[in-house]
Amino acid sequence: MTQKYKNARSIEYATCSDFCRIYVEQANSLYLLSLLLTADRQKAEQCFLSGFDDSVSNTSVFKERSYLWARRSIILNAIRLLCPRPDDENKPDEARPSPLIGNVPRKVPAEVQAHPNFARVVRLNSFERLIFIMSVLERYSDQECSLLMDCFRRDVINARTAAIQHLASIVIATETQPARDVVAFAGVNYSHR
Repeated sequence: MTQKYKNARSIEYATCSDFCRIYVEQANSLYLLSLLLTADRQKAEQCFLSGFDDSVSNTSVFKERSYLWARRSIILNAIRLLCPRPDDENKPDEARPSPLIGNVPRKVPAEVQAHPNFARVVRLNSFERLIFIMSVLERYSDQECSLLMDCFRRDVINARTAAIQHLASIVIATETQPARDVVAFAGVNYSHR
């Protein structure tokens, strides 16, 4: 491949059909992202569809970045939908009880029940969950997370630390897996890079 051809390819913009192809080929991965972010089947569907609408209507995304843009659209829609705030960081989600009731885990969407590590992430409160997914699984920088979530970088760092501590405490409480596996599960039908 010549350098001229590479340069020409790198400035191609993604079209509506490019995004349609991505959403068809990567539907499971994109829906899983929506479900992990929202922790609710109906909200996940809404987030997925809004992400699709935003993606196909965008004409200024480079073709080679279109898959990452589709994921970003879903993240932005989850943020808009949930409106999580750092001051909610230590409060459990209003819609769900605390992570463990006695030794019984709270109910999680059926799609993630087969994957215990995903179920653990869904149990985090909204702010911690979004920060964990964005910074650990999606590898966004602390600065980018703080800009998207409209908070301080220290809020991002504190939320990520709290999320990891909560995940570790759930693992230790259930004693089903070593604690080192808590953040090493990103490869289970989730890897995208």
